[in-house]
Amino acid sequence: MRPALELTSVPVWATGETRPGADLTGRSWTIIAFGAAGEQAAQRWCEEIASAGAESNVRLHEFPDGPADGPAGEALRADLATARVGWRLMMAGPAVSCLRLRAAAVAAGVADDELTVASTDVTRRAVQCVHCRAVTVAAVELEDVVVCSGCQRNLLVHYHVSRRQGAHLGYMVDAEKQAV
Repeated sequence: MRPALELTSVPVWATGETRPGADLTGRSWTIIAFGAAGEQAAQRWCEEIASAGAESNVRLHEFPDGPADGPAGEALRADLATARVGWRLMMAGPAVSCLRLRAAAVAAGVADDELTVASTDVTRRAVQCVHCRAVTVAAVELEDVVVCSGCQRNLLVHYHVSRRQGAHLGYMVDAEKQAV
């Protein structure tokens, strides 16, 4: 039985593509885009912010699809070092990249109400194995099974996302059948 998504730690934007408008409540913005679809969403946000008369307070960073703990994380940390009250982070791209960048933002002290996410692809997930801690990235749905890239166990992708790791929880689906 599937739980109600709002009762889980899985953000809605990690299960379906989303295109929210720009957060115009801020005074300055960091916009991080992953891939071409993320760049399109970021450009739309820039236009919305410009039409509100605040385009000079936007820092736009564009990266190819990939891990958010590299250059995107560095850009986030650099912008955060000079952030003031009213700063907002908006990110657009595949949910797998946005979850990882959100984890970096949360670790740096960014609050949920300072974040806006436009997910452009939700087909791939990062799944962290509870047994060996390896992270496997694969095209997999919630409640599906994926083979762990670390210990080769069959992992059930659970309705839990770690805010610290930016990954879904995966645990051995057939543990009760395995001999100890």
